[in-house]
Amino acid sequence: MKNKIRVVQYGTGNMAKFTMRYVFEKGAEIVGAIDINPDVIGKDIGQIMECEDKGVKISRVEDAKEILSNLKPDICIITTMSLLNDVEEALKLCASLGINAITTCEEAFFPLNSNPNLTEEIDKLAKENNCTITGSGYQDIYWGQLISAVASSSHKITKIKGSSSYNVEDYGIALANAHGSGLSLEEFESNIAAVDKISSEERQKLINNREYSPSYMWNVNGWLVNKLGLTMKSQTQKCVPTTYKEDINSITLNKTIKKGEATGMSAIVTTETEEGITIESECIGKVYGPEEFDKNEWTVIGEPNTTITVNRPATVELTCATIVNRIPDVINATPGFIPTCEMDELFYRTKPLNEYLK
Repeated sequence: MKNKIRVVQYGTGNMAKFTMRYVFEKGAEIVGAIDINPDVIGKDIGQIMECEDKGVKISRVEDAKEILSNLKPDICIITTMSLLNDVEEALKLCASLGINAITTCEEAFFPLNSNPNLTEEIDKLAKENNCTITGSGYQDIYWGQLISAVASSSHKITKIKGSSSYNVEDYGIALANAHGSGLSLEEFESNIAAVDKISSEERQKLINNREYSPSYMWNVNGWLVNKLGLTMKSQTQKCVPTTYKEDINSITLNKTIKKGEATGMSAIVTTETEEGITIESECIGKVYGPEEFDKNEWTVIGEPNTTITVNRPATVELTCATIVNRIPDVINATPGFIPTCEMDELFYRTKPLNEYLK
């Protein structure tokens, strides 16, 4: 493909500040932008990127169909919400119009094990209209491909154990609320933790009814099982609140979280496989105290034991760079809802993105 890849940015919050800049710097172009926030409608995307005007105004979400239909971009980057139900309208719109889409929605990383019915609906639409839909971001490498790469150097594996922490302040109020930040412990118990104090049969019913709210690692474990060619036997999830030793201010929530209240949560997902390999992963999302920082650590246990640790990863920038570097893979992929574990391995793009298209 000789022409530049044409991109529409759907959602112009903190993540879009980076994804849009990275798109331009990788030799592609933003041709349109869409948002729900009235404060940014009509602004040039350069104001979001904190640079010179780009000649692209942000349009209302109500006009999304018209914008996408008229522009016919090669791909749409969706950086809005964390659950598949919340990005259903955007993904179905792209799929129905035959427009490839990649989203930072964490559940979309591997939604087959948490919302299979909606995934199948989007998959059908995408296949009918010859486009590809997928989810990617930080987890694509740091909870996914990096782990499968380490596993590939092991002779025998009995367990994979991972832990990753991130500051919910970096991702907006929707994510902070999903982690229970600012709730009392009683509210956390009833609103967040109680969801997983159910039987496997009850959980499956919620999944089938599109009512289950997975933690990020629920989908990550599913991705790893698929990538490693394992067979899932069972999977459980437990969410516990995190607290801080003193009152802590949250800019995102615009409130002070009192000592003893939930600053966020730790979600632990345990997967047992028919092959005897256990995957236990934990994600810790919370409002940070001044001494806390992001950390990603995974251990592959077996022969040999191998631990990889990444301290202070620039999670937002890494998420956005991964999204942009994935663009050629999405366009090259077969039509449908295709998780990245079924795409080529991701690598650094040294040339303009269009030069990687088949």
